[in-house]
Amino acid sequence: MSAVASVRHDWSLAEVQALFALPFNDLLFQAQTVHRQHFKPNEVQVSTLLSIKTGACAEDCKYCPQSGHYNTGLERERLLEVEKVLTQARAAKDKGATRFCMGAAWSNPKQRDMPFLMEMVKGVKEMGLETCMTLGKLDASQAVELKQAGLDYYNHNLDTSPEFYGEIITTRTYQDRLDTLQHVRDAGMKVCCGGIVGMGESATDRAGLLRQLANLPEHPESVPINMLVKVQGTPLDNVDDLDPFVFIRTIAVARILLPKSHVRLSAGRSRMNEQMQALCFMAGANSIFYGDKLLTTENPEADADRLLFAKLGLVPEQRHDVSDEAHEAALADAMKEQQTPSLFHAAL
Repeated sequence: MSAVASVRHDWSLAEVQALFALPFNDLLFQAQTVHRQHFKPNEVQVSTLLSIKTGACAEDCKYCPQSGHYNTGLERERLLEVEKVLTQARAAKDKGATRFCMGAAWSNPKQRDMPFLMEMVKGVKEMGLETCMTLGKLDASQAVELKQAGLDYYNHNLDTSPEFYGEIITTRTYQDRLDTLQHVRDAGMKVCCGGIVGMGESATDRAGLLRQLANLPEHPESVPINMLVKVQGTPLDNVDDLDPFVFIRTIAVARILLPKSHVRLSAGRSRMNEQMQALCFMAGANSIFYGDKLLTTENPEADADRLLFAKLGLVPEQRHDVSDEAHEAALADAMKEQQTPSLFHAAL
């Protein structure tokens, strides 16, 4: 099968399943071919994220230690003060970050929180950083407010296929998630949207998730593919582990279906050895978070990422408004230093 380089929004489930069924080498070859047509093959986009409000979320997502429905031992934290967020953004920029992401464990932001969130966005934006937030469900007016404040990206995952969704979440509908994505698009922001695999879903569900993402009216600019991190106290803490080759195939199919999107190798990297991560990059993953946390779950330390990048000949993706030399030097320094555990958390 020849490489699929064009952007499509009309994938059938059978077509996606046929990609998953390809011989492993053929699938990776096709994914790598598509990847090289749209990206520099040895560049990886690197971001940091700060948890601005942790725990006690009203949603019942079965995978999430931040849900208030489960006893995971996670302590609730209030929304951080604006100046504390800006202080950490300055530190992130000094260490080479070009995008600063802020995540809050909410079902949706309350109107009383919006002025503080907008001040955070404005302050980070004034530093010359790209801005990203994940705050739960948004209505149309909230999306417009955040856009006017300068927010560049909004993260809101679909999590799984429409058919399996009800087995994982009951407090928010699939359509709620699609509506939030549309509000974000209508406001003029970029979309970060992906899902989680390894939650006990079927192969058909994994294909269904990727088909749903690929058939959105506009492809997300960033597509995080998470491997479930099992946390004691959540309903999924004893689910069977996902076969590593199934995960790599998922990355490859995502690359083929979403040729111009950054495919983010996200949660679960702490359980992946270097060889598995290398195959994920070969399969088309070209985005990661560095630091030692993914929201509340562990992630490879920044120094380990730097060493892996060196082994594979990978470099952080460059921004056009920053000189190559300055940006590469700054990020190299950043990846040598482990981020402060209590402050930096990487997003799903």
